[in-house]
Amino acid sequence: MASMTQSRSATSIGSPDGSDEPALLRAARRQPARTPPVWFMRQAGRSLPEYRKVREGVPMLEACRRPDLVTEITLQPVRRHGVDAAILFSDIVVPLRAVGVDLDIVAGVGPVIAEPVRQLADLDRIPRLDPGQVDYVGDAVTTLVGELHGTPLIGFAGAPFTLASYLVEGGPSRDHARTKALMHGDPALWSALLDRLADVALTFLKVQIDAGAQAVQLFDSWAGALSAADYAAHVLPHSAKVLAGLADLGVPRFHFGVGTGELLPLMARAGADVVGVDWRVPLDEASARIGPGCAVQGNLDPALLLADWPVVEREVRRVIADGRSAPGHVFNLGHGVLPNTDPDMLTRVVELVHSAAD
Repeated sequence: MASMTQSRSATSIGSPDGSDEPALLRAARRQPARTPPVWFMRQAGRSLPEYRKVREGVPMLEACRRPDLVTEITLQPVRRHGVDAAILFSDIVVPLRAVGVDLDIVAGVGPVIAEPVRQLADLDRIPRLDPGQVDYVGDAVTTLVGELHGTPLIGFAGAPFTLASYLVEGGPSRDHARTKALMHGDPALWSALLDRLADVALTFLKVQIDAGAQAVQLFDSWAGALSAADYAAHVLPHSAKVLAGLADLGVPRFHFGVGTGELLPLMARAGADVVGVDWRVPLDEASARIGPGCAVQGNLDPALLLADWPVVEREVRRVIADGRSAPGHVFNLGHGVLPNTDPDMLTRVVELVHSAAD
């Protein structure tokens, strides 16, 4: 594929129907638009050669603590692709590290916790987050808002369940067995842990909003490992605490998980304005499950970006068509951009979405 320019200006200043409000915010508020806004989860990351260059020799958590790097990396996909939103370059474990949890992000593995949570006394190692402990995040957000010239910046945090899974398992897990065992075997500890993590996530999101983030996304990446009954009883109240704590701040709240087709109505009930949908459920069906009170986000399978353009074009048009039945649609992938994705393919997808009016 021929190389495309890396100096594209973002197209999100004003919505596709000519309004002065950014398209992302209009879609999140279920206001009409000719075409959906588009951004990609993990758009600021390993698929971009400019990202790999600035990250060379810099550990992930160090990069997240450097406002200069956070700013540059967050801006890279906006410059290259012309997406309708930037998402803050960070990681869901950043606030845990900030409060003193002994963890590291190991290349090829993910977050690894030195001392997993096993008993009530372990909660002492997870104090509440003070905003000053992540002032570098606020500094980066403030700088980015000025640099983005009206393109919305999305802040984010890890949801209580997903953070708890890392803390209990000690790292990534395929079956979340220890997590589920603790949830059912010691419900008092489980509730106390998730309540603490809800406070951490809420504070982390407020820091970003106070610094100028115009939307936020709560990532519950591993919630799809749960049954609907377990999610409703043991997880939903804590995610709802986070989202309710943001209700009066005037920013759209996105809520996303992987493999959550059976949980979509519950995730909406937690208080989201926009529910993210992975690639397993068509958007029209997902919107029917969620109900009219929420917009939807998604949901092209990120693996399809490795196919030839005719395949990608067909599937992008299908996702857009499915999304028209929802009260609002933000085009995205069903999960994050894969590292071996051709950046030019992402740029072509953005151009197609922006041109796909009725």
